[in-house]
Amino acid sequence: MPNPKDFAILFDASRCIGCKACQVACKQWNDLEAENTKNRGSYANPPRLTSHTWISMRYYEGLKPDGDPYFDFIRGSCMHCTHAPCVTACPTGAMAHREGGVVTVDEKTCIGCRSCVQACPYGAVHFDEARGVVQKCTMCYDRISHGDQPACVKACPTDALTFGTYQEIRAMAEERVRVLKERGHTRANIYGLRELGGTHVLYVLTEHPSQYDLPKAVREAEKRAATGWLSAGIAAAALGAGLKFIVERREALKGGNQ
Repeated sequence: MPNPKDFAILFDASRCIGCKACQVACKQWNDLEAENTKNRGSYANPPRLTSHTWISMRYYEGLKPDGDPYFDFIRGSCMHCTHAPCVTACPTGAMAHREGGVVTVDEKTCIGCRSCVQACPYGAVHFDEARGVVQKCTMCYDRISHGDQPACVKACPTDALTFGTYQEIRAMAEERVRVLKERGHTRANIYGLRELGGTHVLYVLTEHPSQYDLPKAVREAEKRAATGWLSAGIAAAALGAGLKFIVERREALKGGNQ
């Protein structure tokens, strides 16, 4: 479970209107490139996370068993897991927890092996071909470490996103579920309390997590990451100086481009 004083974000699906203000704010603050997209018959655009899209809203619509229509939204992004498979899978320590439980990647030591990409059960880590390193949400660490809110939280017009300590966010999530159940949402629940040792992003949902395509086999992802780390560790030991050379070579090339 996360430390009570860790950083955390609450996404409340019952308050989200799918406006994508969070998605745009993330792009703007982190200076992420726009991507060429096309209409695929869904409001989700781009359809999945990439190295240049760290938040992607997903949309679900249909009919409930009683015939009433539903239109639900979910925020796709890094969950900043306590037992993060991406951290376990990284052979160089480039992907690591920072103060407050936030998972970030150190581009100087990332060798672009993509073990973390394969390990993440949320599809939140992606390889940037141009830069030769992986990219993902940082929970706006450059903002929160100075007492500000993540850009996505600050942009949300309906308070569907809230930032605080894990203790505050968890208490808020539990209270929201209690209120939702009183209002007739009998399946209201919290996602992220048990997954991968507890995630630093919690979801308040009005339906079962499967309705939002949230992964259920996260324990298996954790095991695969551990296996991947062992294999990668053996490979890294065998390569030894080779990895050091790659990192030093990348730094030398960056220096030459300046």
